[in-house]
Amino acid sequence: MKSIVCQQNDWLLHLRPDLGGCIEGLWFKGQPVLRSTELGQLHSVRQSASYPLIPFSNRLAQAKLHWQGTSHPLVQNFPGETHSIHGIGWLREWNVLEAEDDFCMLSLEHDGKGAWPFAFDASQTFRLHGNALEMTMSITNQSRSAAPVGLGWHPYFSKRAGAHLSFASQTVWQMGSDNIPVGDAAHIGLVQTIDELTVDNCFSGWNGQASLVDTVMRCEITSDGQHLVVFTTPEKDFVAIEPVSHANNAMNAGNSKESEARGVRILQSGQSWQISMSITVETL
Repeated sequence: MKSIVCQQNDWLLHLRPDLGGCIEGLWFKGQPVLRSTELGQLHSVRQSASYPLIPFSNRLAQAKLHWQGTSHPLVQNFPGETHSIHGIGWLREWNVLEAEDDFCMLSLEHDGKGAWPFAFDASQTFRLHGNALEMTMSITNQSRSAAPVGLGWHPYFSKRAGAHLSFASQTVWQMGSDNIPVGDAAHIGLVQTIDELTVDNCFSGWNGQASLVDTVMRCEITSDGQHLVVFTTPEKDFVAIEPVSHANNAMNAGNSKESEARGVRILQSGQSWQISMSITVETL
């Protein structure tokens, strides 16, 4: 399937429904907002500009979902990892429901077999409006029983020299040697340059706003997700700033109440839910 091109005013957006419904590239006034690949040149969703996290984000420990007394085997879907990572949406081809110059809607159906035990329908929308890219992601539980769900995005923002990241949070999840959280601690968020930053953590109690500023542009990231995963190292040419609905491994918290406290949404059969995210850009 070819890339879908959306172009509106100063925006250029390339989408790849065939590669996990991902963003291939995003530019504003010719400058890459996210790490971007030229039209039709992307061959791996893991090298994309952004991809959807559905029906969970980050890791589920040892590729197992422990839910309401049942252990469901999942798939180890990252080389070298013993966990299951980022759900299944990024590994599937999405259907195109609508495509215009400033808008695109994609859809996905999962039958509840194989890599995830609960059936669902999902959609993504992308809208270019003014100086913002506005996105939504929705999910409907098509299983006969209640199902845990989580949603989010994994955008890789271009990291230029001197870039400064700021956001507020209440806690940070501290990672064990296996990249699974071992507990949380009070944390006010980050306000710093990121050239030498090493971080791979989920921040909870996020207020839904983050800013990334360099000499080229100011990016404002907003979302109704209450958790933010941030990942970068000094060697990376990107910083992943990921609005998500729940903390890492939250579905395996031990019981449904604790999972909900960590952001997991439990949908009854036929129930739907959605979250939103926007990237607003100002060139400097």
